[in-house]
This record gives sequence, structure tokens and C-alpha cells, in this order.
Amino acid sequence: MAFYTNKKILVTGGTGTIGQHLVRRLLQDNPAVIRIFSRDEHKQFEMQQSLQEHNRTLRYLIGDVRDVNRLTRAMEDIDYVFHLAAMKHVPACEYNPFEAVQTNVIGTQNVIQAAIHNEVSKVLFTSSDKAVSPTNTYGATKLMGERLISAAEYQKGPKPTVFASVRFGNVMGSRGSVIPLFKKQILEDGRITVTDPSMFRYMMTPSQAISLLLKANEMAYGGEVFVLKMPVIRLGDLVDVIIEEVTRKYQLDRPVQITQIGLRPGEKMFEELMTEDEAREALEMPDMYILKPLYGGARQRERYGAVQPAELPSIEKDIISKSTLRQWIQSENLI
Repeated sequence: MAFYTNKKILVTGGTGTIGQHLVRRLLQDNPAVIRIFSRDEHKQFEMQQSLQEHNRTLRYLIGDVRDVNRLTRAMEDIDYVFHLAAMKHVPACEYNPFEAVQTNVIGTQNVIQAAIHNEVSKVLFTSSDKAVSPTNTYGATKLMGERLISAAEYQKGPKPTVFASVRFGNVMGSRGSVIPLFKKQILEDGRITVTDPSMFRYMMTPSQAISLLLKANEMAYGGEVFVLKMPVIRLGDLVDVIIEEVTRKYQLDRPVQITQIGLRPGEKMFEELMTEDEAREALEMPDMYILKPLYGGARQRERYGAVQPAELPSIEKDIISKSTLRQWIQSENLI
């Protein structure tokens, strides 16, 4: 039997790009039920239409993580919670900071309270590399979410729920990300707007993200932050590959203009996976780092056995080539 066979699962933000990839992967393990919790009825309808053959397994719940009572009802008899719901667009969070706090911070605390009340087995929170030394509202709310999840682990008392976090970078092709935006701009306007071609970002494919997300959930003892090892892309390389791929696929015969618009409020030129302080205390595995809980770290090190102390990731060593970037885009059908 697979890890999720006959289990009952709740996915907040389940109609988003990562949510849909996660649900499709979980269905392969034949769970008893997957409850998809989100506030967008149209996206739920579209998802239901695309997964009609799984209607006996999937349940679609309209709700907002800001509503703790709705969350508590949604988590009744649930084994595992994947908390993906969030405001994630940096400019929107900058312009509406308290809305971001209500969804990303208070919403996460509501998930914690509902999970403890229902004695859920595990809760996995999806964070962001922007939570490292945050310079914007989104990153700050994700850092706060990580701390709430870690704190829940040692504040839960005798309740059995295990709380842990996973730190993501950018996921290729996710809703609102640059690949679908660049494709749309090329096809409609014949141009691309780029913040800065020399910007670097951690990035992974949806299938890579889901694989490591599930591995972290199975491994978690409680209180950890799992930092997924991700390659680095240079934004200028991504622009070049997307222009070439879109031009080839749609047989465009006009040149594509590139307009540089500069960094948006709160953006960094370089993202980080961990701080230097975190790296000194982290454990390293082949495909991820493990940041020990704020409390009980020695015990966690014993649980993970022969895992090595981590070295701080290096952007220079992790940059991927254009050919690898092209291969990923083609294999995931992102253009």
C-alpha cells in the first residue's frame, strides 16, 4: 500500500497550479477522499470537469482560510492537510499588505487551530524562498507562517498532529508566473517586458516540486522546515529560451522585442534558500535541506541518523544551462 492509500486528505488552495498537480499525483495512491478547499467556484468547476473520472474521490469545498469555522468543518475526519492557499503575488501583497497578513498569517493560524481541534495526523505548510531575509510583504508573511507552524509543534500539548513546512522557489508554469506571461506577451504583442535579465531565481518543474513535497510530508517528525534543493536560472536565459520555443511552436516570423522595466517594489536581484545562520544548523540530504525545529533540535538530529551538516548553497554552482532549461520546458509542456 502507498503512503496515502485509503487516507483522507485536505488541500487548501487546491485549484491552484501546485494544488492541481498535487491532487493528480495523490489520486495515483488511491486515497479514500481528497477535499479541495478554495474560494474560487469557477476554478473548482473547471477542475471538476477535467477530473470527472475521479468524482467519487474528490470533494470540492468553497471556503476561505480566513474562516476558521469553515476550516474546522472541512477538516473533520481528515488524516493529512496540505496548506497551499496563499496570496502569492509580490506586487499585490505590497499594495494590500493587511490582506496578505489575513490570508497568509491569520489563515495559517486558522489551519493550525482547525487541525489541532480535529486531531489531524500531519499538516504541511508550503513556504517560499522569499521568506529568507524578506524584503517584501509576501516574504514576511511566509516567514511568519513558517514560525507559526514550527511553534504549533511545541505548543500543541498532547495532541497528535505533526506540523512541518516546505520552502519552495519558483515553480515553472504556475499561475501568474513568468512563463505563461511571456508566452502571452509574445503572441499578443510581439514583445516581452523583463524586470532585469541579470536577475537570478531558484526554479523547479511542477513534477519535481510535488515529488519533494510528498517526500517531506512522509519524513516529517514535527517542527522542521524542509528546504528543497533547486537549480538557479538567469532570467535572461529564460527569456531567450521562451522566445525561441514560442517562435518555433507558433511559426512566428517577426522579431520579439525585449523591454527592461526594472525591479518591482520589494523584489530582489538574488533569492536565497537559507540564511547563513540557518545553514550552520541545517542538515543536508541529496535533494533537500532540513532546518531543525527551534526546540528539540538535538532529538531531531538523532531521528535523521547519518544526515550531514549543510553547506550554504551557492548560486554560481547551481545555475542551469539553456539546454537544460529548454528540456524542462518541453518535458512539462509549458509552452
